[in-house]
Amino acid sequence: MRFYDGQSLATVAQPDPTSWGFIMIIAHYTHRLPAGHDLDAIRQRARERGSIWDERPGLYFKAFLLREAGRYGAVANSFSSLYLWRQDTAFRDWLVGGGYGIVTESFGRAEIEPLFALDAFRGKGGKARFLYREEIGIPPDTELTAAFAAEIDRARGHAAQPDVVAAAVGLDPHRWRFVQVLLSEKEPAASEPGVAYQIAHLSRPLLDSLPQE
Repeated sequence: MRFYDGQSLATVAQPDPTSWGFIMIIAHYTHRLPAGHDLDAIRQRARERGSIWDERPGLYFKAFLLREAGRYGAVANSFSSLYLWRQDTAFRDWLVGGGYGIVTESFGRAEIEPLFALDAFRGKGGKARFLYREEIGIPPDTELTAAFAAEIDRARGHAAQPDVVAAAVGLDPHRWRFVQVLLSEKEPAASEPGVAYQIAHLSRPLLDSLPQE
């Protein structure tokens, strides 16, 4: 018989699998575009395909994003998508159901960056025009519990700003970094931290169900 801290496993209370929650996921991938690529065609594609995502089950939002060389700090053109999934199973269903295959047919297979979403909040902003992504490294001697709480509080504070539509914070435990994500009405300022993306289209099936600060 196996024992756990002196007790048989039969006498140790086990969690009920039916009570387990889901893991909220942020996923992001980027395709670099040639210098002469028609960005208006990308914007049109985002608008056309956006309607497919407007009622996607298990999705808080999907942002169709552009970086345009010479604007807002970009040195090259790129097209990317950033998702906030309510549960990991919805992300899984999209992958195995061929959703990413549609992307690879047009742009090739880019690396998908998955992040554990630690929390997410709805703001009071109206139409999101820009997405900001800020990466924060976690030094080896960091007290992690306090760091998690601090970054969640930062996301909550971001969501309280009047121009913010939504804010989320993710964890990359492979590289040990936090990623703060903001959807905002506000055009980037030179002092804005992180990377700014233009939003070509925002699908937001469940965004309004996020807690509001």
